[in-house]
Amino acid sequence: MIQLDSGNVLLKPSHRRQLMTWLKRALRIGQRLGDFILHISMKRIGRAYDVSFSVHDSAGDFRYRMKRHDWRDAFRDLARMIAVKLHGQRLGMV
Repeated sequence: MIQLDSGNVLLKPSHRRQLMTWLKRALRIGQRLGDFILHISMKRIGRAYDVSFSVHDSAGDFRYRMKRHDWRDAFRDLARMIAVKLHGQRLGMV
């Protein structure tokens, strides 16, 4: 399950669909782990975007925060990082 809190950032529906496309791999790995909850919060601070996420699954919890000048760069980095950490947890369970 994904919970997106966009805060003071206006995301168009096409942006939300793009975000879900980037998170597909992480969602599949999270579903295999079980008890998967991803909470993403986004704020605009000046000219930068502050994006933080927390992941809860059956293998454990982790959270991270990043600040980028473009929301697309922030979410792309976020999607990659989540998929890599979930993959590591998946391998750790075996």
